[in-house]
Order: sequence, then C-alpha cells, then structure tokens
Amino acid sequence: MKKVLFFLFSIFLVISLTSLKNLPGIENVETSKISTLYKNIDPKSVIQLFAFYNLYPNTKEGKEALKKAWNLLKQENVKDPLVLPTLDINLMIDLVNKQGRFLPDNLNEEKLTFLASLGKSLKNRALKGSTLWDIDEIQKLSPQEIDLSRALFLEEMGSEKDAIYKIKYYEAVLDLMALQILAKLNENPTDIDKINAINEFIFYEKKFRFPPHSIHAKQIDTFTFLSTVMDSRRGVCLGVSILYLSLAQRLGLELEIITPPGHIFVRYNDGSKIINIETTARGCDFPSEVYLGIETKKLQKRNIKEVVGLAFINEASVNWGLKKYDDAVVLYQKASKYIKNDPILNELLGLNLLFTGKIDEGKKLLSALKDYKSEYLTTKENFIDDYLNNKTDIESLKEIFAPVEGDRQSILEKQNTLKKIVEKYPNFRAGLFQLANSYLQLGREKEAYKYLLKNYELDTSDIIVNYYLSIISFERLDYANAWKYFKNTEKLLIKENHFPKALKNFKETLKRASPEILN
Repeated sequence: MKKVLFFLFSIFLVISLTSLKNLPGIENVETSKISTLYKNIDPKSVIQLFAFYNLYPNTKEGKEALKKAWNLLKQENVKDPLVLPTLDINLMIDLVNKQGRFLPDNLNEEKLTFLASLGKSLKNRALKGSTLWDIDEIQKLSPQEIDLSRALFLEEMGSEKDAIYKIKYYEAVLDLMALQILAKLNENPTDIDKINAINEFIFYEKKFRFPPHSIHAKQIDTFTFLSTVMDSRRGVCLGVSILYLSLAQRLGLELEIITPPGHIFVRYNDGSKIINIETTARGCDFPSEVYLGIETKKLQKRNIKEVVGLAFINEASVNWGLKKYDDAVVLYQKASKYIKNDPILNELLGLNLLFTGKIDEGKKLLSALKDYKSEYLTTKENFIDDYLNNKTDIESLKEIFAPVEGDRQSILEKQNTLKKIVEKYPNFRAGLFQLANSYLQLGREKEAYKYLLKNYELDTSDIIVNYYLSIISFERLDYANAWKYFKNTEKLLIKENHFPKALKNFKETLKRASPEILN
C-alpha cells in the first residue's frame, strides 16, 4: 500500500481538522484531554477519525482512530506502515473553499489506482458501463448497464489522457462520498436507511444547495454538470439529482427518476411505499399530487440512460436562449442518442432546425407531432398546428420562445414584440396566450382577459385558457362567467379522467362566493 492518505480525504478533512485545531491549547493537549477528544469523535465518521490520527499519530488513541477508519472503509486488511503526511491546513482550506475545479498537482496515476481500489466493493462496479472508456460503446448499452457518472464525465470531458485523469479523480471523490455514507450505516442497512444517510450527507453535512435564482437561470447547464455540482456544491434540480443517482448506484439503491414538466426529482418505490426525494428542498418527501396540476395529469418516469440525454437538453436550452441555434441542434442530436424517439425532444430539435434554416428537416419532425398529445398532459401544443397551417412563421416562433428576465422592462419589451406578432397573425394561439400572460405579469387583468377571449374564440377546448378565464372572471366578481368557464374546464378535464386538487379547491372558493349556476 502506498502512503496516499493526504489525497484520500482532501475534499473532506478540512472542516474536522480545523475544528479540532481551533480548540484552546490544542498544541499542548495532555493525554487525558486527547482521550476525551477521542471519545467525542463520531465513531462512524471516517473524516473525523483520519483527522484525529493526523493530529495524534503516535498516541494509542490515534492508532485506534486509524484502524477504525480503515475498518469503516471495509479495508480491514490494510497494514502498517500507512501514515498520514503532515498537512498544511491553510492550504487545505484554500483548496477546499476554491470555487471551480481543483485537482491535486501530485495526484498521479498510481495513487488514483489506489483510490479506485478503495471502492472496489461498491455496487456500480458490477455495471458494464463502469468498465468502458469509449463513449460510442456506452451509448449502445441498455439503461440497466449504464454507470451514470462515467457516461456523463466522458460526455463532458472526452476520453483523452488528461480527461481520463480528471474523470478518475472525480470518480474517486464520488467513491469516497459513498464510502463515507456506508460507514454511517449498520451492517445490513435497509433502502430507507440509505436514503436517510444520503440526505444527511448531501444536504446537511456537505450542504449542497440550489444556486441563487439570478445565477441558475442563466447557467442551468453549468449547474447540471456533475463535476461543477461537486466542486461548487450548487446544482439545479437535474444536477443534484444526478449526484444523488450516482451515489445511489454506488450504494445499490434503486430509484425512479421522475420528470414533471420543466423539473426532475428522484423517487423510492418498493411497490408498497413511495418516497419522493425533492433534491431542490434538501430531500423532502412531497406528496406526488404537489407535482400535478391543471395541465399535468401524470408523472413521467425516465431511466438512467435518459438522464444523460436530459443533461444535454439542459445545455441546449441555454444555447437556445442565447440564439445559438446551431449549437442547440448539435446538443439535441446528442441527447437523442440517449433518449430514443422522444416527442418532446423531437419538438425541441424540430424548432431549432427551423431556426437554423433547415426548414425541411424541421417541418418533417414537427409534422410527425401534429396530432400528438402527451399521455402525461391534459393539453397538446397548438403552435405546431398553427405553424403548419400558416397561422404563424418561424420568426414569430423564435420570439414566443425567447427568454424573459423577471423585471418589468423585459416583460414590456416582450409584450411589444408579441403585439406585433398577433397583429400580423391574429389567429396565432400561442402568441395570443403569451400576450395575455404578459399582461397578467404586470397585474393588468382587463387586457389579459381580452386576449384570452380571442384565444377562446379560436379554440373553446383549450383547458388552460378556460381555467384562466374562470379565475380572472372570479377576480372581477363576474361570477356568471366564472362558472361558465369553470364548467368548461371541468368537463374537459373529466374527458381526460383528471381531477386535480387545484380545480377542486377553486370550485369550493367559487361556491362560497356565489351559488353554483346551473346550465
């Protein structure tokens, strides 16, 4: 065995070491005080045990701490002389607190191999994908064979020599995370035990968090990359879910991947018990109905392989927002290697093909979706029909999908653009709806109502338009129309066999304000 413990916990040691060093008179601690400190160490914390050994390597307690640490890592056969080199604590603090990527300068291939050997018993080692370094071969694997972290790291960094070095480093850190989680568990932990331990480690011990809104909206791709999430301890829903799944694979914990529109979370489901793990809220278990609404009637499940494709979709969305449509097309095409024949992905790709001038290719994809309605939603996209029927054009499609900042000026600018679009294409339903929504954002319900009515006249079966008209009518004390559009909404949702809580609650509110108006 090599003397590599400096690297073994380079990510984790600093907090424990610093807290011990800061104790009064630590430089001259008496034997009894050392014993007291040792007794106060969490006996299942590999981090604290190695830190203690580093401080007191020549004491009886220090040697016991080292032995316990190796036992917790399932390395009972490790023999002396394994020692921890003296650490430069200030340097460690600087490195651990550094925002961005950190790779130890003196971490060579031999040491990386040793680190990898520590995780040889982790469950992801049984996955075929954990043995492959060729991304083309990984793309051919079934979802059950994919090692999520290996696939994502290869797609992000490539397979050149320097990239493989970085990948091995990040994989070693993931292994150490998983080993630390296992060290806190009993001999035969249940799946629930593992979930609780992962939650405690990610959200409370390491304090992974959702990035500030002002940052994540513009850098959703950055906070999706697994390496960035690990470095910064910040991640959007997909980024932290990817970290969670990567650890779960190492612990042999099977989880479902759930994707409501524009979101993702992970779920434990053993057939009798369901635990939703909301990675943007420190692993809280929210009821499934929280994710349902007027438009979302069913939650879509994804597999591990598709998660790799979702990372590309996140990255593509940023390029789309920056009007880098060619780059977005490339990324959507990469995503399609992991998410096969997906209508949503084909829709996104089709639009961006139009935007790059590849009209025939874009139209072909969108035409195939003309009559498509997702089984997970109560509504279908109407902009495809309107485009194919010449009720709008490509430039108008670009504008309705253009991102908007949350400030008033940005909303007004988008609103003026939408006005021009609906003047040119008065039957463009998505344009009318977005224009109405812009007025709602500004608190101007009267104007919003006008454009929603125009939308309703074009399509009386639009559930969301009916729902909005009912709510605005209620707010304006126009109970007759509130009931009219409510009943339309209710009938349309009954056809979808969907009875959302939001609609039930609104009905009760409407009843209290005005008796139900019969047809």
